[in-house]
Amino acid sequence: MTAAFATTDLSDANPDAQVADPLLRSFGGASSFHGEIETLSVFEDNSVLRQTIETAGHGRVLVVDGGGSRRCALVGDLVAAEALANGWVGIIVHGCVRDTAELAELPIGILALDAHPRRSVKAGIGEISAQVSFAGVEFRPGMWVYVDTDGLIAADSPLSP
Repeated sequence: MTAAFATTDLSDANPDAQVADPLLRSFGGASSFHGEIETLSVFEDNSVLRQTIETAGHGRVLVVDGGGSRRCALVGDLVAAEALANGWVGIIVHGCVRDTAELAELPIGILALDAHPRRSVKAGIGEISAQVSFAGVEFRPGMWVYVDTDGLIAADSPLSP
């Protein structure tokens, strides 16, 4: 969902919310997004990610722990476009993306460590709804995440300033 909020205000008003270390860069056309999260744990294989974004997103954000790998991309323009078409508002990747010029044109939030031209393998290995941890944040399905140009905040329930 896109709405008027500022992570700085949310952080000030909700000191118990988790704030991510500034490791992730924005690649999508939406620099501000928020929603309830679904999580994945994968490593250099985006098969389960693709299966997940083919389901209805209902305004959610997909948080993908790719193990921090910088050896291939887990999300490209086709994956992001499919996610957008199915109602996902954002994808947060502890790994890499590709097709960055195209990602920047899509009205979806995309955060990742970096860009890499190599595609991932397709072995069908990954875990849906796993508790994942990166950038100093523990993500669980059903949590809420808020992202803007100042950073990322995660909380157990929706936040208000």
